[in-house]
Amino acid sequence: MLTRKETSRVAVTWWQGLQPDPDKNQQGDRAALARLRRCSTITELLFERETQLFLHKCGATSGPAFSRAALVAGVLAYVRANRVGVPVARQIGPVEADDEKTALCKPLRFRKLLDTESYDDCLRAFRRLVMLAGGAVNVADMAFALMAWPREESQDELAADRVRRDWVYRYWNTATLEKPSDNQ
Repeated sequence: MLTRKETSRVAVTWWQGLQPDPDKNQQGDRAALARLRRCSTITELLFERETQLFLHKCGATSGPAFSRAALVAGVLAYVRANRVGVPVARQIGPVEADDEKTALCKPLRFRKLLDTESYDDCLRAFRRLVMLAGGAVNVADMAFALMAWPREESQDELAADRVRRDWVYRYWNTATLEKPSDNQ
């Protein structure tokens, strides 16, 4: 399996290949996106051809790796535009740290997102988050976080905790204390 950082790069390329882009005369694959959006569980996502192609590109070889990559595919199917340069947590957080009303994702909902642990719960929660953001999020940042987020079958609890802490720092627009390493 590729590192999380490499997987996030592969996810961006995979996602771009599915997106219609009239400026580049790229039709994309609207049917595949629709099929992925209709899947309500990780198991259903694993039956989709596009998910399987993504798994192969990521080099997934085990059950947890399959599930994590399927989660990425299922969430990214809801993304309509790549908002490069803005971390997802910063995008949904308050504009001013002392004004919670300006947050796209209110603190209580954000707290519930941080508490999601199973693959299917993460699928539902992050799809709602993408919709809340108007379908435009940083694809690489989202994929990077999703590869570590679920605690179900997690081999690295520390990675999940680091991603959550980083999202909290970015949500509130405070300094990030920990830098993710390239080999996560």
